[in-house]
Amino acid sequence: MRLHARIHRRPLALALAVALGLPLTGHAQDATREQQLEQRVAQLERELAELKGMIQAQQAARPSPAPAPAAAATSVAAAPAKPAFTTAPGTSVALHGFISASAFAQNRSFTFGNGQNAEYPVPGSSGRLTGVDVRNTRFWLDFSGAKLAGEWNGGGRIEMDFFGGFNGTGPYSQQQPTPRLRQAYMDLTNPGTGSTVRIGQQWDLMFPLDNTPTSLSHIAFPLGFGAGFVGWRFPGVVWMQELNHGSDGPKWRLDLGAFEGSWSGPGDNVNYLTAGNAGFRPQVEARLRVQDTTWLAYAVAHWARVDLSGVDGTTPTPVQSSITSTGYEVGGQWKPGPWMFKGLVYAGKGLGPIFGALAQFGDISERGGFVQAGYSFTPAWSLNAFYGISKPDREDVLAWLGNGATGRLRNRQAALSLQYAAGAYELGMEWMYDKLDITTDGTTRRTTSGNQLSLNALYHF
Repeated sequence: MRLHARIHRRPLALALAVALGLPLTGHAQDATREQQLEQRVAQLERELAELKGMIQAQQAARPSPAPAPAAAATSVAAAPAKPAFTTAPGTSVALHGFISASAFAQNRSFTFGNGQNAEYPVPGSSGRLTGVDVRNTRFWLDFSGAKLAGEWNGGGRIEMDFFGGFNGTGPYSQQQPTPRLRQAYMDLTNPGTGSTVRIGQQWDLMFPLDNTPTSLSHIAFPLGFGAGFVGWRFPGVVWMQELNHGSDGPKWRLDLGAFEGSWSGPGDNVNYLTAGNAGFRPQVEARLRVQDTTWLAYAVAHWARVDLSGVDGTTPTPVQSSITSTGYEVGGQWKPGPWMFKGLVYAGKGLGPIFGALAQFGDISERGGFVQAGYSFTPAWSLNAFYGISKPDREDVLAWLGNGATGRLRNRQAALSLQYAAGAYELGMEWMYDKLDITTDGTTRRTTSGNQLSLNALYHF
């Protein structure tokens, strides 16, 4: 009330002062009084401006209107002002990934592609080439927080990179890589029992997902992939059960998985009409895994059966009518102090669908493995040495030559890399050497070797 009274008195005083001053304006001789009046008016104008500022501050500090009903208030509070992602209620979304770039030089063309997806040299190829490859660049969305029932929580992942080919075949297509879906799965997790069920496209259990060789250039197509270890991504379901949930010491886990069948023909390879899709027979795998603070070990078994007559059962079968695919793998890693050791050995037959037998299909027995040793000179600088080998059975390759086998008999791969890491950045230089033995007629053997040197940069986000 005092503030309003002052507001009313001040304009009145100003008007009175102006009115009193009007008669004086006509008397030029009294300049002193006119000057005093002008000073008084200026003072009153300043005070009026101050009062306006006080009124504005008071209005800004007024309390909010009465709260809305409880239901409406809850709805407003639950909705973020500017959501980064719009998704199911109670679910959080996190965007992660990395940007990868490799400048490379090769003295031969490589199978599966040059640059970041080079695996082993193409026999008969020649010519030196250079380029810059960014297709390792990858991003994924992790979902978590959704409730199912009881103690079961939901989550999942969608993951993509840019190895889906190039946008066309023209002169500008090489600079326009196409996105590729890598993984798309949902997780159902029970933290009380240590159980997780994963449904959707994911890596099969033979692929050493947490034991892949360290490299800044070969990430999506790792060192030794299909030439020292096997595995591939399939739609399927995996049950992961912690065996000593809640206890101290090494963590034991049993994984059981069933994955979509797969084979190279004889039907449509992109429409579920291959020999691996016939007869409702999935690929079945089991893995026993144990991990402590500085080491990891695991053992895996794989089984599948394919009908080479195809889904319709009428396709003529080569060599034999069906194949039983089996595989076994033992691997692990150890990190004592500044050292790092990784490795595995595997054996099996009919492993073409999971990148086995040097990417050949047939009832082909094989064995192989890899080893990698690394040493960190400082927290930033490290040196890594890799060697891998894959050896399909020669007689089996010859028996299936032209019927799924291309004559690859043995592969040896070596790599040496120097890496620097600082926060989210990694820089490095890597040399890879690969030596492949093949036959085209079953009597002669031909050896092809190739080299790749790369400078690499990686940024994690």
